[in-house]
Amino acid sequence: MLLLLFHLGDEKYAIDCKQVVEIIPQVLLKKLYQAPEYVAGVFNYRGKIVPAIDLCFIIRGDCCRRCLSTRIMMVNYPMPNGTTRYLGLVAERVTDTLYKPESELIPAELSSNSTPYLGEMIPEQQGMIQRLRVEELLSDSQRAWLLPENRSN
Repeated sequence: MLLLLFHLGDEKYAIDCKQVVEIIPQVLLKKLYQAPEYVAGVFNYRGKIVPAIDLCFIIRGDCCRRCLSTRIMMVNYPMPNGTTRYLGLVAERVTDTLYKPESELIPAELSSNSTPYLGEMIPEQQGMIQRLRVEELLSDSQRAWLLPENRSN
């Protein structure tokens, strides 16, 4: 499995590259003032208005730092009807990939119903990498608000 690596603060995470459409630099996001704090804003991606969520805020409770390596990972977010929608994921130090056979991913021993998106662990010399399950990132109500099914990519 090819994984895209990124940081949220000092912690390292990964997502499956199969879900990644493109990695783009920070762009000017239109703030949505009535949106939850984890919504960084919306932007024009190839003629589509796409929401961007701040992964640092979702996982750590504070916004991603605006650094040169802070990027928006464009992903195909799976919808209940079998289609996908674009979703921007803002993260820090989006710079590397890693190949690991799925057999080397270790199930997380501690899991929570409130964080179903935190997946398996990948041990490495410098510590641990945790896999982020993109398909579990949004609750049903969050998905319905951010990615209504009556709109398409």
